[in-house]
Amino acid sequence: MNFFSGFVLALLVLAVVVIATAVKIVRQGKEYTVERFGKYTRTLRPGLHLIVPFFDQIGHKMNMMEQVHAVPSQDVITKDNAVVQVDGVVFYQLLDAAKAAYEVNKLESAIINLVMTNIRTVMGSMTLDELLSHRDQINTRLLTVVEDATSPWGVKINRIEIKDIAPPRDLVDSMAKQMKAEREKRAAILNASGEREAEILIAEGKKEATILQAEGRREAAFRDAEAREREAQAEARATTLVSDAIGEGDQQALNYFIAQKYVESLKEMALSPNQKTIYMPLEASGLISSIGGIAELAKSALSDTDKK
Repeated sequence: MNFFSGFVLALLVLAVVVIATAVKIVRQGKEYTVERFGKYTRTLRPGLHLIVPFFDQIGHKMNMMEQVHAVPSQDVITKDNAVVQVDGVVFYQLLDAAKAAYEVNKLESAIINLVMTNIRTVMGSMTLDELLSHRDQINTRLLTVVEDATSPWGVKINRIEIKDIAPPRDLVDSMAKQMKAEREKRAAILNASGEREAEILIAEGKKEATILQAEGRREAAFRDAEAREREAQAEARATTLVSDAIGEGDQQALNYFIAQKYVESLKEMALSPNQKTIYMPLEASGLISSIGGIAELAKSALSDTDKK
Protein backbone atom coordinates (compact mmCIF):
# COMPACT_ATOMS: atom_id res chain seq x y z
CA MET A 1 0.00 0.00 0.00
CA ASN A 2 2.79 2.39 0.87
CA PHE A 3 4.59 1.42 -2.33
CA PHE A 4 1.54 2.16 -4.44
CA SER A 5 1.04 5.53 -2.80
CA GLY A 6 4.64 6.49 -3.42
CA PHE A 7 4.35 5.43 -7.06
CA VAL A 8 1.23 7.53 -7.59
CA LEU A 9 2.89 10.49 -5.94
CA ALA A 10 5.92 10.09 -8.20
CA LEU A 11 3.68 9.99 -11.27
CA LEU A 12 1.92 13.18 -10.17
CA VAL A 13 5.22 14.97 -9.65
CA LEU A 14 6.44 13.79 -13.05
CA ALA A 15 3.23 15.02 -14.69
CA VAL A 16 3.60 18.42 -13.10
CA VAL A 17 7.21 18.63 -14.26
CA VAL A 18 6.29 17.58 -17.81
CA ILE A 19 3.45 20.09 -18.00
CA ALA A 20 5.64 22.85 -16.61
CA THR A 21 8.35 22.01 -19.12
CA ALA A 22 5.98 21.69 -22.09
CA VAL A 23 3.79 24.76 -21.51
CA LYS A 24 5.38 28.15 -22.17
CA ILE A 25 3.70 31.55 -21.85
CA VAL A 26 5.38 34.39 -23.72
CA ARG A 27 4.51 37.90 -22.58
CA GLN A 28 3.74 40.81 -24.90
CA GLY A 29 6.89 42.50 -26.18
CA LYS A 30 8.98 39.35 -25.79
CA GLU A 31 9.99 36.51 -28.09
CA TYR A 32 11.69 33.20 -27.13
CA THR A 33 13.92 31.07 -29.28
CA VAL A 34 13.48 27.28 -29.04
CA GLU A 35 16.45 24.92 -29.31
CA ARG A 36 16.36 21.16 -29.77
CA PHE A 37 19.56 19.47 -28.72
CA GLY A 38 21.26 22.86 -28.91
CA LYS A 39 20.04 23.77 -32.42
CA TYR A 40 17.62 26.59 -33.13
CA THR A 41 14.26 25.33 -34.38
CA ARG A 42 11.68 28.10 -34.04
CA THR A 43 10.64 31.32 -32.31
CA LEU A 44 7.82 31.60 -29.79
CA ARG A 45 5.79 34.80 -30.10
CA PRO A 46 3.57 36.34 -27.39
CA GLY A 47 0.92 33.85 -26.17
CA LEU A 48 0.59 30.22 -24.95
CA HIS A 49 2.86 27.59 -26.55
CA LEU A 50 3.68 23.88 -26.14
CA ILE A 51 7.11 22.42 -26.66
CA VAL A 52 8.41 18.85 -26.49
CA PRO A 53 9.57 18.22 -22.91
CA PHE A 54 13.17 17.17 -22.35
CA PHE A 55 13.93 17.60 -26.07
CA ASP A 56 13.15 21.29 -26.59
CA GLN A 57 14.31 24.11 -24.39
CA ILE A 58 14.24 27.91 -24.40
CA GLY A 59 17.45 29.30 -25.88
CA HIS A 60 17.14 33.10 -25.54
CA LYS A 61 14.47 35.44 -24.24
CA MET A 62 14.60 38.49 -26.46
CA ASN A 63 13.08 41.93 -25.76
CA MET A 64 11.32 43.10 -28.93
CA MET A 65 10.39 46.57 -27.64
CA GLU A 66 12.30 49.71 -28.63
CA GLN A 67 15.29 50.14 -26.36
CA VAL A 68 17.40 53.17 -25.46
CA HIS A 69 21.06 53.01 -24.49
CA ALA A 70 23.43 55.83 -23.63
CA VAL A 71 26.60 56.19 -25.66
CA PRO A 72 29.50 56.89 -23.26
CA SER A 73 31.41 60.13 -23.58
CA GLN A 74 34.60 59.97 -25.64
CA ASP A 75 37.23 62.30 -27.04
CA VAL A 76 37.05 63.04 -30.75
CA ILE A 77 39.70 64.83 -32.82
CA THR A 78 38.11 66.97 -35.53
CA LYS A 79 39.44 67.70 -38.99
CA ASP A 80 41.03 70.95 -37.78
CA ASN A 81 42.73 69.14 -34.83
CA ALA A 82 40.35 70.31 -32.11
CA VAL A 83 39.67 67.82 -29.31
CA VAL A 84 36.04 67.63 -28.18
CA GLN A 85 34.13 65.35 -25.82
CA VAL A 86 31.04 63.79 -27.35
CA ASP A 87 28.26 61.58 -25.98
CA GLY A 88 24.87 60.50 -27.24
CA VAL A 89 21.99 58.02 -27.18
CA VAL A 90 20.90 55.28 -29.56
CA PHE A 91 17.35 53.99 -30.06
CA TYR A 92 16.96 50.52 -31.58
CA GLN A 93 14.46 47.68 -31.85
CA LEU A 94 14.82 43.96 -32.59
CA LEU A 95 12.99 42.80 -35.71
CA ASP A 96 14.26 39.21 -35.86
CA ALA A 97 14.80 37.46 -32.52
CA ALA A 98 16.73 34.56 -34.05
CA LYS A 99 19.26 36.79 -35.85
CA ALA A 100 19.70 39.00 -32.78
CA ALA A 101 20.32 35.90 -30.65
CA TYR A 102 22.62 33.90 -32.94
CA GLU A 103 24.25 36.34 -35.41
CA VAL A 104 26.11 38.46 -32.85
CA ASN A 105 27.42 37.95 -29.35
CA LYS A 106 26.47 40.55 -26.72
CA LEU A 107 24.18 42.57 -28.95
CA GLU A 108 23.95 45.67 -26.75
CA SER A 109 27.70 45.96 -26.37
CA ALA A 110 28.18 45.45 -30.13
CA ILE A 111 25.71 48.26 -30.95
CA ILE A 112 27.28 50.70 -28.47
CA ASN A 113 30.81 50.06 -29.71
CA LEU A 114 29.70 50.33 -33.33
CA VAL A 115 28.06 53.70 -32.64
CA MET A 116 31.13 55.01 -30.78
CA THR A 117 33.44 53.97 -33.60
CA ASN A 118 31.32 55.66 -36.25
CA ILE A 119 31.00 58.81 -34.14
CA ARG A 120 34.79 59.13 -34.25
CA THR A 121 34.79 58.44 -38.00
CA VAL A 122 32.01 60.84 -38.97
CA MET A 123 32.90 63.69 -36.64
CA GLY A 124 36.61 63.30 -37.31
CA SER A 125 35.99 64.20 -40.95
CA MET A 126 34.40 67.54 -40.03
CA THR A 127 35.71 70.81 -38.64
CA LEU A 128 34.73 72.14 -35.24
CA ASP A 129 32.43 74.80 -36.73
CA GLU A 130 30.67 72.12 -38.77
CA LEU A 131 30.21 69.95 -35.67
CA LEU A 132 28.59 72.77 -33.76
CA SER A 133 26.33 73.94 -36.59
CA HIS A 134 25.40 70.70 -38.41
CA ARG A 135 24.31 68.34 -35.63
CA ASP A 136 21.31 67.08 -37.61
CA GLN A 137 23.60 66.17 -40.50
CA ILE A 138 25.85 64.23 -38.08
CA ASN A 139 22.86 62.29 -36.70
CA THR A 140 21.68 61.41 -40.21
CA ARG A 141 25.10 60.16 -41.33
CA LEU A 142 25.53 58.09 -38.17
CA LEU A 143 22.09 56.55 -38.56
CA THR A 144 22.77 55.53 -42.17
CA VAL A 145 26.14 53.94 -41.43
CA VAL A 146 25.12 52.08 -38.24
CA GLU A 147 21.83 50.85 -39.69
CA ASP A 148 23.62 49.28 -42.65
CA ALA A 149 26.06 47.57 -40.29
CA THR A 150 23.40 46.19 -37.90
CA SER A 151 20.81 45.00 -40.45
CA PRO A 152 22.32 41.43 -40.58
CA TRP A 153 21.70 41.21 -36.82
CA GLY A 154 17.95 41.64 -37.17
CA VAL A 155 18.13 45.09 -35.54
CA LYS A 156 16.43 48.30 -36.64
CA ILE A 157 18.30 51.47 -35.58
CA ASN A 158 15.58 54.11 -35.21
CA ARG A 159 17.56 57.14 -34.09
CA ILE A 160 21.03 58.20 -33.03
CA GLU A 161 21.22 61.53 -31.22
CA ILE A 162 24.35 63.44 -30.25
CA LYS A 163 23.59 64.83 -26.79
CA ASP A 164 26.56 67.03 -26.05
CA ILE A 165 29.63 68.36 -27.86
CA ALA A 166 32.04 69.89 -25.34
CA PRO A 167 35.13 71.67 -26.71
CA PRO A 168 38.05 72.47 -24.34
CA ARG A 169 37.63 75.47 -22.04
CA ASP A 170 40.32 77.56 -23.71
CA LEU A 171 38.71 76.91 -27.09
CA VAL A 172 35.30 77.94 -25.73
CA ASP A 173 36.82 81.19 -24.46
CA SER A 174 38.44 81.84 -27.84
CA MET A 175 35.15 81.18 -29.61
CA ALA A 176 33.34 83.55 -27.24
CA LYS A 177 35.89 86.29 -27.98
CA GLN A 178 35.55 85.64 -31.71
CA MET A 179 31.77 85.83 -31.53
CA LYS A 180 32.00 89.06 -29.53
CA ALA A 181 34.36 90.54 -32.11
CA GLU A 182 32.01 89.50 -34.92
CA ARG A 183 29.05 91.10 -33.16
CA GLU A 184 31.00 94.31 -32.58
CA LYS A 185 32.08 94.29 -36.21
CA ARG A 186 28.49 93.89 -37.42
CA ALA A 187 27.36 96.63 -35.04
CA ALA A 188 30.09 98.98 -36.34
CA ILE A 189 29.11 98.20 -39.94
CA LEU A 190 25.45 98.88 -39.17
CA ASN A 191 26.31 102.16 -37.42
CA ALA A 192 28.52 103.25 -40.31
CA SER A 193 25.80 102.33 -42.79
CA GLY A 194 23.25 104.27 -40.77
CA GLU A 195 25.48 107.34 -40.55
CA ARG A 196 26.19 107.13 -44.28
CA GLU A 197 22.49 106.96 -45.11
CA ALA A 198 21.80 109.86 -42.74
CA GLU A 199 24.50 111.97 -44.39
CA ILE A 200 23.12 111.09 -47.82
CA LEU A 201 19.63 112.09 -46.74
CA ILE A 202 20.93 115.35 -45.24
CA ALA A 203 22.89 116.12 -48.42
CA GLU A 204 19.86 115.34 -50.57
CA GLY A 205 17.75 117.58 -48.34
CA LYS A 206 20.24 120.43 -48.66
CA LYS A 207 20.37 119.87 -52.39
CA GLU A 208 16.60 120.02 -52.68
CA ALA A 209 16.53 123.11 -50.46
CA THR A 210 19.20 124.81 -52.59
CA ILE A 211 17.28 123.95 -55.76
CA LEU A 212 14.06 125.28 -54.30
CA GLN A 213 15.78 128.47 -53.12
CA ALA A 214 17.33 128.95 -56.57
CA GLU A 215 13.97 128.39 -58.21
CA GLY A 216 12.44 130.89 -55.75
CA ARG A 217 15.09 133.47 -56.53
CA ARG A 218 14.64 132.87 -60.25
CA GLU A 219 10.90 133.28 -59.95
CA ALA A 220 11.33 136.42 -57.82
CA ALA A 221 13.84 137.86 -60.30
CA PHE A 222 11.50 137.05 -63.16
CA ARG A 223 8.62 138.77 -61.41
CA ASP A 224 10.82 141.76 -60.45
CA ALA A 225 11.95 142.08 -64.05
CA GLU A 226 8.37 141.81 -65.23
CA ALA A 227 7.32 144.51 -62.73
CA ARG A 228 10.16 146.78 -63.80
CA GLU A 229 9.24 146.18 -67.42
CA ARG A 230 5.64 147.11 -66.78
CA GLU A 231 6.73 150.14 -64.76
CA ALA A 232 9.03 151.21 -67.58
CA GLN A 233 6.22 150.72 -70.08
CA ALA A 234 3.91 152.83 -67.93
CA GLU A 235 6.58 155.51 -67.50
CA ALA A 236 7.26 155.53 -71.22
CA ARG A 237 3.56 155.79 -71.96
CA ALA A 238 3.18 158.64 -69.45
CA THR A 239 6.20 160.42 -70.92
CA THR A 240 4.76 160.00 -74.40
CA LEU A 241 1.46 161.47 -73.33
CA VAL A 242 3.14 164.41 -71.65
CA SER A 243 5.40 165.00 -74.64
CA ASP A 244 2.44 164.93 -77.00
CA ALA A 245 0.56 167.34 -74.75
CA ILE A 246 3.51 169.71 -74.57
CA GLY A 247 3.92 169.48 -78.34
CA GLU A 248 0.32 170.56 -78.73
CA GLY A 249 1.02 173.56 -76.47
CA ASP A 250 -0.78 172.30 -73.39
CA GLN A 251 0.50 174.32 -70.42
CA GLN A 252 -0.90 171.86 -67.92
CA ALA A 253 1.27 169.02 -69.27
CA LEU A 254 4.32 171.17 -68.87
CA ASN A 255 3.36 171.96 -65.30
CA TYR A 256 2.89 168.22 -64.65
CA PHE A 257 6.35 167.40 -65.99
CA ILE A 258 8.01 170.11 -63.87
CA ALA A 259 6.08 169.11 -60.72
CA GLN A 260 7.05 165.45 -61.16
CA LYS A 261 10.74 166.25 -61.41
CA TYR A 262 10.40 168.67 -58.50
CA VAL A 263 8.83 166.01 -56.26
CA GLU A 264 11.44 163.41 -57.23
CA SER A 265 14.26 165.81 -56.34
CA LEU A 266 12.70 166.48 -52.95
CA LYS A 267 12.40 162.74 -52.32
CA GLU A 268 16.06 162.11 -53.16
CA MET A 269 17.19 164.93 -50.92
CA ALA A 270 15.08 163.66 -48.07
CA LEU A 271 16.44 160.09 -48.40
CA SER A 272 20.09 161.13 -48.67
CA PRO A 273 22.07 159.84 -45.60
CA ASN A 274 24.28 162.95 -45.59
CA GLN A 275 21.41 165.39 -45.22
CA LYS A 276 19.87 165.55 -41.79
CA THR A 277 18.26 169.03 -42.02
CA ILE A 278 17.12 170.75 -45.24
CA TYR A 279 16.58 174.50 -45.58
CA MET A 280 15.07 175.52 -48.87
CA PRO A 281 12.67 178.13 -50.17
CA LEU A 282 9.40 176.63 -51.10
CA GLU A 283 6.77 178.50 -53.06
CA ALA A 284 3.59 176.78 -52.02
CA SER A 285 1.43 178.52 -54.61
CA GLY A 286 3.67 177.31 -57.45
CA LEU A 287 3.59 173.70 -56.22
CA ILE A 288 -0.18 173.85 -55.74
CA SER A 289 -0.67 175.27 -59.20
CA SER A 290 1.50 172.50 -60.59
CA ILE A 291 -0.59 169.89 -58.76
CA GLY A 292 -3.68 171.57 -60.15
CA GLY A 293 -2.21 171.27 -63.60
CA ILE A 294 -1.64 167.58 -62.98
CA ALA A 295 -5.30 167.19 -62.07
CA GLU A 296 -6.46 169.06 -65.19
CA LEU A 297 -4.15 166.91 -67.32
CA ALA A 298 -5.58 163.75 -65.80
CA LYS A 299 -9.12 164.93 -66.46
CA SER A 300 -8.24 165.75 -70.02
CA ALA A 301 -6.70 162.30 -70.55
CA LEU A 302 -9.74 160.58 -69.07
CA SER A 303 -12.12 162.62 -71.24
CA ASP A 304 -10.15 161.71 -74.36
CA THR A 305 -10.32 158.07 -73.39
CA ASP A 306 -14.09 158.21 -72.91
CA LYS A 307 -14.54 159.84 -76.34
CA LYS A 308 -12.55 157.03 -77.97
